[in-house]
This record gives sequence, C-alpha cells and structure tokens, in this order.
Amino acid sequence: MQFFKKTNINFIGVRFQFFIFSLVFIIGGLIATAFLGIEYGIDFVGGTEVGVKFEKPVNTDVIRNIMSKSGFAGSEIKSFGEEGQHLIRLKQTGKIAEQIIDALQKAFPDNTITLLKADTIGPKIGSELRNQAILAVLLAIIGILIYIAFRFEFVFGLGAIVALVHDVLFTLGIVVVSHHLGIIDLEMNLSLLAAFLTVIGYSVNDTVIIFDRIRENREKHKGMNFIKMVNLSINETLSRTINTVLTVVMVLITLVLVAGPVLQGFAFTMLVGILIGTYSSIYIASSFVIWFLEKVKKVKFEEEATKKPAVSTAL
Repeated sequence: MQFFKKTNINFIGVRFQFFIFSLVFIIGGLIATAFLGIEYGIDFVGGTEVGVKFEKPVNTDVIRNIMSKSGFAGSEIKSFGEEGQHLIRLKQTGKIAEQIIDALQKAFPDNTITLLKADTIGPKIGSELRNQAILAVLLAIIGILIYIAFRFEFVFGLGAIVALVHDVLFTLGIVVVSHHLGIIDLEMNLSLLAAFLTVIGYSVNDTVIIFDRIRENREKHKGMNFIKMVNLSINETLSRTINTVLTVVMVLITLVLVAGPVLQGFAFTMLVGILIGTYSSIYIASSFVIWFLEKVKKVKFEEEATKKPAVSTAL
C-alpha cells in the first residue's frame, strides 16, 4: 500500500529552515535540561527494591495510591511472579521494608501481606550503572558510524551520526520538559535507556534506506544534479517510510494510553524518538551531507541537471 505515489516534494530546498528549527529546539532543550535537571530512577541513583505478596490480589494502581499517601511518593510498582505478587521500588534507602509492610497492612487489614525480599541498590552501584549507560550510547553511535562509513562513504556516516545525535538531544529535551511539567512520569532509568537505544537503531534504519537509494540513483541517473538526486531518493522512499512509521506509532500510542506506568515511559520516549528520527532522516541527514560537501569540501553543485555535477568526482 502506498500513501504517496510519485511525489516531487522539495525537501532539500527548505533544509536551512529546518536546520534552524532543530538548532533552536535542541538548544532550548539543553537549557531546560541544565536548569531542570534529569531526574534519575533508582537504577542510577540507588534505592530500595521490595517484593511483597498479597493473599488476596490487589490492583497495582491501588497500591501506588496507598504508597503515595504513606509518604513513599514516586514509588515504581509492578506485578511480577505469581498472582498477588508485586515489586515496589523507591529511592529511599535504609530499613524501610518493615515500614512499607506496616503501611500496606494498615490499608488492607483483611489481607495477609508477606515480605518476599528487600534489596538495596547503593549510590555507588547506581553511579556505575549511569556511567555504563552513557558508555553504551556512545559505543552504539561509534559502531553505527563505522558501519555506515564502510558501507557508504565517510561523509554519509557523518551525516547519519549528526542525525542520531540530533534525535537523542531532541528527544531528551522533550522527555525532561514533559517529566517536569507532570505530563508523564519519565525518570531516567534502564527502561528509558532501552528506549533511547531503540530510537538510535530505528533512526539509522530510515537514514540507511535513503542513503542506499541515493547510491542506487547515482548509478542509475549519472550526471544528475546531486541535490536533485537526493530529493528524488527521499521522495522515492517516502511511502515506505510513512508505512513503517505508522505501524509502529499506532502500537506505541496504544501502549502510552493503556499500558500503565511501568511501560508508559518507555512507550512515550519511543514514540517521540521515532517521530523525530523520521523527521531527521528526511530533513537532517541528507541535508547535512550536502552542507558538508559544499562548505567543507568546497564542492560546487551545478544548477542544471543536464550538466555533470562537480560532486560526481568528490564522492
């Protein structure tokens, strides 16, 4: 199924406007992040993980409300194991397992509550996990750069990396602002890290598809103006891009609306990241390649498509 057939949209013609838009948004997001700060979950700052079992099953949202009223606000609660078993994670440390059991027992006097486990994640371990998370993102970006540099040319690999960094910073700004505005709980934890890494992989997939079409068209349309060729390649892959994005977006919107707090942050981050990744694949990655060739390599593109463009000797 094709939503768009034989489109001729001048994506590259408006590249400077979108460069400015992205730059303003990313700088604004970085400023907001610097002032508001990133709120880390217990995975990265330490805390306590308590496993409890209710004799009579209790809804997770009810437990969350009880914990909040008992002074344990911001607790992460999810079901695990058998029916009636719940995992409660919070940033406080110390001997608080007994306090949690007491609070829950008072709220459910007719329900027997058993403490299954109580583990503490120290600040040092949390700090190590945070550093390893940053390293994981950097290694993913470097690995993608090497892959694309070998598959295409270095300048295309550089364009893909610029798009990836753009996606991560753009998404991070939205995540931080959304969390502090109370729109959705988006503490930075392993779940959100997984979402960011998935966004990186998904974004580079769209970018590689467009770059691959550019490479094919360079052989198919020899002598065509490079800018016109890039526009042609983006238009030819547009329908595939829209189809792929729509299927993923529909699933993620469903998760954001009905999955509950445990998966909501992951789904929201994925949703934002994929939309931004699609935008950057179309407007940022290829446009950066053109800018790099013009400004850094000093390649002069011919305006007439009938003339052989100077870029043909540079790529």
